[in-house]
Amino acid sequence: MASQEANKIAGAILMAGLIAMASGFIARSLEQPKPLKELAFAVEKPDAPAAQSAAAPAVVPPVAPLLANADLAAGEASAKKCAACHTFDKGGANRIGPNLFDVVGRKPGQVAGFAYSKQMASTPEEWNYEHLNKFLANPKAVIPGTKMAFAGIPKPEERAALIAWLRAKSDAPKPLP
Repeated sequence: MASQEANKIAGAILMAGLIAMASGFIARSLEQPKPLKELAFAVEKPDAPAAQSAAAPAVVPPVAPLLANADLAAGEASAKKCAACHTFDKGGANRIGPNLFDVVGRKPGQVAGFAYSKQMASTPEEWNYEHLNKFLANPKAVIPGTKMAFAGIPKPEERAALIAWLRAKSDAPKPLP
């Protein structure tokens, strides 16, 4: 009895294949598409390469006026986005990114034992409030070639809160501008 069931299943599979093949032949004979002489939609190329326009940083409003009223608790909450790659405690370990204790006022590429990208290590400007503000808004635009894959923080108030919180993570916090 079991062999008859197996034959029925095999026969059903073969029949389904034959029906599918016959449907394809019938469909091709009924519908014969004609190739287009030209493209239906013209795609225009931009004058400037897209990479150059993406590299131009957008205008980032200054952070100094926002720092005086920045909410440290909101900055700590915002820092959770960074905690997957960075640590913030004094003597903390490097992760995918370097430890960020006392980052405000430090020159980029200075944490011992972390392998920075060539572009990050050769950045001459220190991490002052405005440089941090621009970098946190769009890291790849400010330092092209950085290893940091973070897209950025678009809201100025959130950036200000994070920068104020990072400022507090120091033995001697830098004075506000």
